[in-house]
Amino acid sequence: HHGEEYYAIGHNGNLTNTQYLRSTLEARGSIFQSTMDTEVIIHLMAAHLKDGFEEALVSALSQIEGAYSLVMMTRNRIIAARDPRGFRPLCLGQINGGWVIASESCAFDLVGATYIRDIKPGEIVIIDDTGVRSLTPFPEMEHSHCIFELIYFARPDSQIFGQNVYLCRKRLGHRLAQEYQPDVDLVMPFPDSGNYAALGYAEESGLPFEMGMIRNHYVGRTFIQPTQPVRDFGVRVKLNPVRPLLEGKRVLIVEDSIIRGTTSRNRVRNLRNNGVKEIHMVISCPPTRHPCPYGIDFSAKGELIAAQKGEVAAIGKFIGLDSLYYLSLEGMVEATRIQHESFCLACYTGRYPLPPTETMGKHCFEP
Repeated sequence: HHGEEYYAIGHNGNLTNTQYLRSTLEARGSIFQSTMDTEVIIHLMAAHLKDGFEEALVSALSQIEGAYSLVMMTRNRIIAARDPRGFRPLCLGQINGGWVIASESCAFDLVGATYIRDIKPGEIVIIDDTGVRSLTPFPEMEHSHCIFELIYFARPDSQIFGQNVYLCRKRLGHRLAQEYQPDVDLVMPFPDSGNYAALGYAEESGLPFEMGMIRNHYVGRTFIQPTQPVRDFGVRVKLNPVRPLLEGKRVLIVEDSIIRGTTSRNRVRNLRNNGVKEIHMVISCPPTRHPCPYGIDFSAKGELIAAQKGEVAAIGKFIGLDSLYYLSLEGMVEATRIQHESFCLACYTGRYPLPPTETMGKHCFEP
């Protein structure tokens, strides 16, 4: 709330210069009510609202750096904004003559809306009584779409960065099968995230596709749980092997990624205890060796198994596998059908489009 207006804001992403901006604002007298980086945007706007809402918004967004897909509401406006590099998806839809904004197009399907287009990187869209207006106040930049959205984070029924996520993940599986095929009896995913790459792998290799582990759908994603004991418990509850199908078999597991490695290790141990003869694993991306400062929750290098262990063989040994193979960087990018230079690949290469500050972390403003 500011003056006579109310503001509501939602933010997908992370700002990389929050600490500097927040300390500067506090020195000027701003009082923060939360530890979220999003609040910085509101304080930056407040300083310029006397010049008008649009001017204040443009001024605020011109000062922040990092990844942001924003949706904002006032009494009579809906505003959408996307950072100039386009790290995170954001899209515009229409329903019953009105307009809607969502991070992913699957949200439109659920409410009966029609996907119109993506919000462009660097674009601000304002929806009010007069209709839809588009502002492009920022210089064009080389795009840095987060490839991990296509690998894991986005829903498979979404359309992001101009690609259908489900079909993209199947192509990743096809490419994996072209690069590596051990001698096994069947292909299976760890559901649900590995399902679509596993389908593609089975299609390309001609191997049988099986759902060798059954998922408990009342457990959330394990890698984003806050502590390791909670993640370990979630792993045990989440998936149960089908022993009569797997006992004595040589299986190939297709996974989208390995972050900390503990989830995969516990699942592989479970399979061994259920009589699986050999366990091979392929991953539909390269090793994740570097933390992400732009909004994916693996923010510390020490948490990443590929950074800790280094060699792929050492990672496979830690997890308990007979073999482990990661998709090549070139194969991953080619499977997306998007130009290499349009992606942020920092979690694999360490080359950050925006260098993060050393002290930045998701708890950096916690007391």
